[in-house]
Amino acid sequence: MTENHGRAPAVASWVGRRWGRAREWIARGVTWGCASVSLLALGLITVYLFCEGVPVFRTVDPLAFLGGKAWFPTSEPPSLGILPMILGSGLVTMVALAVAVPFGVATALFIGEVVPTVFRNPLKVAVELLAGIPSVVYGFFGLVIVVPWLEALLGLPTGQTALTAALLLGVMALPTVASLTEDAVAAVPNAWREAAFALGATHWQTMRTVVVPAARSGLLAGVLLGMGRAVGETMTVLMVSGNSPRFLPSLTSPTRTLTATIALEMAETPVGSPHYHALFAVGTVLFVFTLLLNVVGDMVGHRLGRHG
Repeated sequence: MTENHGRAPAVASWVGRRWGRAREWIARGVTWGCASVSLLALGLITVYLFCEGVPVFRTVDPLAFLGGKAWFPTSEPPSLGILPMILGSGLVTMVALAVAVPFGVATALFIGEVVPTVFRNPLKVAVELLAGIPSVVYGFFGLVIVVPWLEALLGLPTGQTALTAALLLGVMALPTVASLTEDAVAAVPNAWREAAFALGATHWQTMRTVVVPAARSGLLAGVLLGMGRAVGETMTVLMVSGNSPRFLPSLTSPTRTLTATIALEMAETPVGSPHYHALFAVGTVLFVFTLLLNVVGDMVGHRLGRHG
């Protein structure tokens, strides 16, 4: 009886260790499986995108495709230059970031450093709710409210311009910038703030010289994700930008982005035509740009982390 009592805890301990190891291996297998499926899906999408986009270069030279100023895909022979769309996307994105970054950082600092603690979570939730609003709602709001307002304010023949699209994209990217920056601000140790106060710094000086530099990796992540949101947005830009395939270097002129071009023309394009492959090539350009953006952001983030 005593011998059985002595074996029971040992057996239970052995079973517990084996079960713990089994759970660890199951969790590891599930994690690796999910990661593998994600990588496989991304790889298949990438291969399909390139396979459908590369054939356009049998019709047009790559430099002429990227640097061409005319987009007439249904003419004979077709003109497949996407430079106006590249410039339009760049213009809209940069102006959107000029709106989103300062207001997003200011919002993050206000929530994380200024307001009382009891109000921080409700305010952060309210800001993040902006990111959950469908893009078509932003587009409808812009079409009904912002477009007539800018048209009357600036005396424009049409309010569907690059400026309208940029303002709306700036509002759409703001929650991303604000949320990630606020998370980075919250991660700054309070001891650093207390040290700055002990040296006689004001609250504003502490935020400017201690908190913001310490949170710069999170700020960079917010800026990059906000840029990705602006570059990849389709519906809002489609509704309010005017969709002119000619690039006019003015914020008060209609423009067209790469994403809007794909959304407008893909549904009516014959499969296998040069126009069809050109639209996939446009998607490839967007993919490469996003990939480079993520790689550069990752490199800069690691460098800031090492020197931070």
